[in-house]
Amino acid sequence: MGHSIGLALYLAFSERATGLAERKLRARLAEGKEHPERLPERMGKASRPRPAGRLVWFHAASVGESLSILELVRRLLDRYDDLSVLVTTGTLTSAEMMAERLPSRAFHQFAPLDARPFIRRFLDHWRPDLAVWVESELWPAMIHETHRRHIPMVLINARMSRDSVRNWRWFPGFARSLLGRFDHVLAQDDLTARNLRRLGLPGGRVEVGGTLKEGSAALPCDESERARLAARLSGRPIWLAASTHPGEEQLVARAHRQAARAARRLLLIIAPRHPERGDEIAAMLRDQGWNITQRSRGQEPDQDTDIYLADTLGEMGLWYRLAPVTFLGGSLVEIGGHNPFEPAALGSAIIHGPHVFKVADIFARLAAVDAVVEVDSAETLAHAVVEVLAPDKAAAMAHAAWEVSSAGAKVTDRALALLGDHLPQTGEN
Repeated sequence: MGHSIGLALYLAFSERATGLAERKLRARLAEGKEHPERLPERMGKASRPRPAGRLVWFHAASVGESLSILELVRRLLDRYDDLSVLVTTGTLTSAEMMAERLPSRAFHQFAPLDARPFIRRFLDHWRPDLAVWVESELWPAMIHETHRRHIPMVLINARMSRDSVRNWRWFPGFARSLLGRFDHVLAQDDLTARNLRRLGLPGGRVEVGGTLKEGSAALPCDESERARLAARLSGRPIWLAASTHPGEEQLVARAHRQAARAARRLLLIIAPRHPERGDEIAAMLRDQGWNITQRSRGQEPDQDTDIYLADTLGEMGLWYRLAPVTFLGGSLVEIGGHNPFEPAALGSAIIHGPHVFKVADIFARLAAVDAVVEVDSAETLAHAVVEVLAPDKAAAMAHAAWEVSSAGAKVTDRALALLGDHLPQTGEN
């Protein structure tokens, strides 16, 4: 397949970009953004041998994308006994999550930077039988080199933000060249499918399947820990601020102060999107006079705790089960929102802000069945918390959201069938 002048120039630059890439990696390492022992993986140097048998490679950007494929990975491995799965991501947090959550015969490596020598080294070692991109992490050299080796390539859970569409339209030939290398694309929604066709993806290669996050299994939870904390906090109304970002903790705390006047002994759990911000958040809240306990420091909430700071990884399933009401962060600031199916699958009623453009289609479906409440300030959030805490209201919203989320198992079914269609039989690739 040919490629545009823009892609040719990019590939020529990428061929000679190893020095620049290594300098970037050293800078990221100094900033604490890379794993020192696993830095060679970012240059395509594997840290483990390739397993025998067929190998499916999933490439995802970060935490959300990698979590969305866990149920698909589990089902794929259940179906094919001779199969192993490699998942690549680019962030430390996603690597930690995958280490905890990937099933047997699946493993994680850091994705190589998009320098062609790094990509070739990576592909020489792993020799995947099928390459699966997740959502929108489309690196040109990675796509080009994979396609050159005649490895089947599928893009699943495809999503295009408004900014992505605008940017790609400046380089139509570049976009057409890259997208044409995919054998099939499973888009999250009609808008993404239309945009992909406009950018040059052949219409017969794209279909709308919904979002894989709908088909994900409920987040896990240590049941003994849930029972212990529930007993410790018995009798207290609880609400959760989940996946919060800078600027939202202040708004959530203001809302809590107002809501606590109407809901006696109300407890707020804050689970920041990036737990490493825990000390910063705790200091800010203590300066405001709150009685804070911090999970990362082994502190226990009690009947006098105002706010419990859940600044740990891998425990969102616990917090959603404890709190009947969840404010889902990334939505009162312009982040674009987070996956509402996680609280929905666990029976926690959902409140959100106006900035949910990354998952607007999902929130629209939830709003259509009165499964969510939208707020736009600390004051409206406080009012919503008090309103939704009423048991009948919380239960009705949670049930409506659960019905929407549970209908998504067919999305995983379709993705599983698609991968099966493109996975070569033993010895084919």
